[in-house]
Amino acid sequence: MGAIRRFAAGAAAIAATSATPALAQSTAPASAISAADTAWMIVATAFVLMMTIPGLALFYSGMVRKKNVLATMAQSFAAVALISVLWVAFGYSLTFGGTGRILGTLDRVFLMGMTLDSVNPAAKTIPEVLFMLYQMTFAVITVALVAGAVADRMKFSAYLLFSVAWFIFVYIPLAHWVWGGGFLGEAGVLDFAGGTVVHLSAGVGGLVAAMVIGNRHGYGHDNLAPFDLSLAVIGTGLLWVGWFGFNGGSALGANSRAVFAITATHLAACAGALTWGAIEWLTRRKPSVLGMISGAVAGLGTITPASGFVAPWHGLVIGVIAGGVCYWACTSLKHRFHYDDSLDVFGVHGIGGLIGTLLAGVFAVRSIGGASGLLEGNPQQLLIQVYGVAVTLLWTIAVTFVLLKIVGGFVPLRVPREHELQGLDLTQHGEALQ
Repeated sequence: MGAIRRFAAGAAAIAATSATPALAQSTAPASAISAADTAWMIVATAFVLMMTIPGLALFYSGMVRKKNVLATMAQSFAAVALISVLWVAFGYSLTFGGTGRILGTLDRVFLMGMTLDSVNPAAKTIPEVLFMLYQMTFAVITVALVAGAVADRMKFSAYLLFSVAWFIFVYIPLAHWVWGGGFLGEAGVLDFAGGTVVHLSAGVGGLVAAMVIGNRHGYGHDNLAPFDLSLAVIGTGLLWVGWFGFNGGSALGANSRAVFAITATHLAACAGALTWGAIEWLTRRKPSVLGMISGAVAGLGTITPASGFVAPWHGLVIGVIAGGVCYWACTSLKHRFHYDDSLDVFGVHGIGGLIGTLLAGVFAVRSIGGASGLLEGNPQQLLIQVYGVAVTLLWTIAVTFVLLKIVGGFVPLRVPREHELQGLDLTQHGEALQ
């Protein structure tokens, strides 16, 4: 028996010795990457991509005339392909590749140095490549949004050149200034998911483009009614659901803040749709389908910057404000200045992003987003929000105007009159709906 015990003890010692390397490897510091956060952010990324194709493509194409449906879809589709490649090439690096006050670095050009385990300091519980993909979908939809303001008349080649230039000189700087460690984020500007970076910049950029290119032929007296609002309704539904990834995903993890943001987002969309519809019912005796879906998108865009900083019931209040103010912008303001923002990008997204950014400074709750707003006794936050809005407005207006003039020096911004009357589907793409 003693011999047997001695043999067993020796065997155990040998086994323990041989297992030491494996044991050392298993007790090494575990990766901070969370499987739950990663899974949620993969879903959120897919949701936000869905917002552009098919969401925005259907939403926009349903509101133009039949002869321009395919051309409008092509703009959204092209934005996805073009901006995705540019984002991987250098956009991500310049936006999130460093913490300079003005711009990032080129350390992540073509994702150089990115590994399976690397993370971005802004999102330490998900792989960096996933953070890169998620932020890519924001860049894509922002550029695609601008096209709605110049629908029915912009030359496709000019749109592609303008999109590249606008992405480089407007979107990348703004995204870095607010989210990438730039001076607006450093100043304390609250923008959870893109009130300034996405909606205000796209809306104002679209307005400048519409005014530089000029109104559509027949604007103000011809019938420019939508071809198929059923497409726009389907697109609105896809945008609505996709916005859960847009705002909820901006929490960058599967956590309570994401759920609060999603709840506020949904309530804002509901309140916006009801408010816009109610105003039309009171003033025109009938609530239009176009009005209700416009109100929903206005609510979604307006809650975006505040969604991760406010309580769910604030979403209702912000949605009501969005429905009323954006309705005014798309009717009275637009008619007063007679600008042809074809699909009301400025009236819905520009105005919505502006008031949503300001309202974040009013309703922000410290226990939710770590910052207090005016209602919690911090009026300085509202002043900081005004500063963020002012910088975004000035930069976007000036740079967009210059870029349009430069692009117009290479190719005509607008299709010829006869091409516009015939339709962009045939003249720009050689195809048409039957």
